[in-house]
Amino acid sequence: MEKKLKVAIIGCGGIALGKHMPGLAKLKSVEMIAFCDQSEENAIKAMKKFGTADAKVYSTYKELLDNPEIDVVHICTPNKTHADIAVYAMEAGKHVMCEKPMAKNSKEAKRMLEASKRTGKKLTIGYQNRFRNDSIYLKKACQRGDLGEIYFAKAHAIRRRAVPTWGVFLNEDEQGGGPLIDIGTHALDLTLWMMNNYKPKYVVGNTYHKLGKRPNEANAWGSWDPEKYKVEDSAFGFITMEDGATIFLESSWALNTLDEGEAITTLCGTEGGADMKDGLRLNGVEFSRMYTKKPVLEAGGVAFYDGEDESAADREIRSWIECILNDTEPIVKPEEALVVTEILEAIYESSRTGKPVYFNN
Repeated sequence: MEKKLKVAIIGCGGIALGKHMPGLAKLKSVEMIAFCDQSEENAIKAMKKFGTADAKVYSTYKELLDNPEIDVVHICTPNKTHADIAVYAMEAGKHVMCEKPMAKNSKEAKRMLEASKRTGKKLTIGYQNRFRNDSIYLKKACQRGDLGEIYFAKAHAIRRRAVPTWGVFLNEDEQGGGPLIDIGTHALDLTLWMMNNYKPKYVVGNTYHKLGKRPNEANAWGSWDPEKYKVEDSAFGFITMEDGATIFLESSWALNTLDEGEAITTLCGTEGGADMKDGLRLNGVEFSRMYTKKPVLEAGGVAFYDGEDESAADREIRSWIECILNDTEPIVKPEEALVVTEILEAIYESSRTGKPVYFNN
């Protein structure tokens, strides 16, 4: 009988319950044997729903990670804790999937990358939007050269009124920021991945705390408390890459706009363009005429994927476990996630100082 990977979950809140544990539960190659959360009640509920008959609940992550049976750890905790838990886990001999963003800042993200290289343990970050059908299709198109040299892009993460009012989302100390580090991180990761460009030259950015200072009853998740709203409600960045390419990053939880959309990208290249604003659309010039195409993305309708359709979240978890079993590189590499964190940090710094932030690559 083939040995199953023993998986532990640290942080049994919404993202663990909504993505990680359901995805792992679909795989015959894993067993969830350990659970830890600040709320013992949350950990017990998760264990009862997803754990093996002999699964255990732990009061601290170090106690859990000292269990030699555990092979893989999924970290679903606030951003401030990512680095400490991930480094301890890898030093304890575990492979690590950590929820996005990689860490609260680049210094902590570098600690995680160094620990992975030092221990030989695999590390990936939870950027599940790479695993959507439209994302996979567009990535293949970019790799084939359909867009040519991509020299201008937009990373979109805009909500009209959808501020997350639960947990620690509004706590700057715990999270490191607001929509920029929460949803802007997905849009930027997707954009850099499509461009295959991870060498920023300099960044100019601005953050705004305008609407968060006001009471609001129209929010998707209930009204927020302006006194507890300690992060930005909008952030915008202008990123220039070493090769001259330009990326505009827009992120907001609350903005007076009708132009909404998040975890999507717009790409402009020498041979063609693409955007995800209204489903995936490709554009260019063919036979002396401009064209717009919308590819078919159902299961079996694209060359790179056959069979029953699979959610992006399930595909992400499955590919992660398979990379461990097959000893291959994860789709989301920690080196790439580090660059995302560095750029987000630079936008925050540029906003604070009013100056461009230059990179030394």
